[in-house]
Amino acid sequence: MSETKQYIQTLLAQKNISLIKGRETVFEEFTKDESNILAVKQIQENQKMMLDKWILQNRISDIIDTQIIIPNSTVGKPYLAAIDFSRLGMNDLSYTEFESLDQYGLEYNNETESITGTPTKSGDFKIKMKFRVNGENEDSDLHEKLISLIINADPKSLWKDIPSDADRDEDWKLKNFWKPDNVTDFQPLGEKHIVVSSKRGRSHANVGSFRDDDFAFKELEGTGWSIVSVADGAGSASLARLGSKLACEFVVKHFEENFRGETILQLDDLIASNHQSQDETKQKDLDLFLYNSIGKAAFSIHKSLQDYADRLEVPLKDLHTTLIFVLLKKYSFGYAILSFGVGDCPIGLLNKDMTEIKLMNWLDVGEFGGGTRFITMPEIFSSSKFATRLGFKVIEDFSYLMLMTDGIYDPKFVVEANLEKLESWTKFLNDLYGENESHNVVQLIAKNVELPKQLSEWMDFWSSGNHDDRTLAIVF
Repeated sequence: MSETKQYIQTLLAQKNISLIKGRETVFEEFTKDESNILAVKQIQENQKMMLDKWILQNRISDIIDTQIIIPNSTVGKPYLAAIDFSRLGMNDLSYTEFESLDQYGLEYNNETESITGTPTKSGDFKIKMKFRVNGENEDSDLHEKLISLIINADPKSLWKDIPSDADRDEDWKLKNFWKPDNVTDFQPLGEKHIVVSSKRGRSHANVGSFRDDDFAFKELEGTGWSIVSVADGAGSASLARLGSKLACEFVVKHFEENFRGETILQLDDLIASNHQSQDETKQKDLDLFLYNSIGKAAFSIHKSLQDYADRLEVPLKDLHTTLIFVLLKKYSFGYAILSFGVGDCPIGLLNKDMTEIKLMNWLDVGEFGGGTRFITMPEIFSSSKFATRLGFKVIEDFSYLMLMTDGIYDPKFVVEANLEKLESWTKFLNDLYGENESHNVVQLIAKNVELPKQLSEWMDFWSSGNHDDRTLAIVF
């Protein structure tokens, strides 16, 4: 049966038209008529065209309705989002482009089928993907599909930098004990140099509160000794900013007044004798001298803070602060370094060729930070562990002696155990040298006049969840 005859029979049946008996010949002639054959062919071609068009339109709608999810991005951070059209079942796309990505700092690479760039603005946007599918003419209009693009704000931009209140009242009781939000210093220190930066943390800057960290250093004239101190006022203490400042100042003052004359001669003799003989008795004599002199200094600082609190008529806990300090002097046989620490601020000593790290103090840390102690706590002086707060080291020479608060230690070392690992300090130094997200370089060279600025800029590093005050003192 011819295709034309079959089509006409089906058409008549659909219309409930039956062939009258005896007219079969007439029907045969009708189906063989050239005009009818052509009409049936045209009808079938139109039907196929309509069907193909519907399948194509339906496919386009499927693509428009299919959800394409691309990763969120962040302002200022390099971004790459590959779109796996194969996995999405869109292998029949013949052409794709994305409209106006450049307004967000992005672009679409057709060859790699990926969106790349560094976002410049934050928000929740709808971007247009324009496309054609197989079967469409190359000059046909492009179809549009909306895709969500979420660009998160740079976390740093969400933090305010409100200056702390520098107003002072003439009544000494009502002074707010203001101090600069950020301080940097760079000076010779004996035969070495010291650079220090102390910066108010973002958590304080965000609300306009004060820097609780502090530091002080000085060459003790005529003794050959130098003193460096760093302190971190307790966040819970209402006058922490004052406590840390006073503690550092009292350290310098105490040694200026007491570390001289017969005391210095005796210490020099003990250190020299102990180095020459390594005699157990001489070692005990030295340990006793250090316990008495350094221990006395620590208690003197505690007492001075108590006296100051009494003057202000406030509880001593309002001045709660950690405190670390070192004394160093160069002898013919090397450097002698004395240390003391209470709280969670480490002191690290790297030898000359940076093959050994010596942690000069242990940290008062405990579960959930509950182990933190302060120089303002009288119980530390009656503890059986008090003697272990003192450190002593003779070293031929050193590359770096570093004192830092937990604003540096927490993000850069994370846990206390890392402070005794040379690789952790090597990584930290490489960070200072420029191996960091911001590519800030700190050139620890005595002739580098830009060093204070470099260290200050480096101190602005971003570390999620770590927004405390930061203080870092480096003797080199």
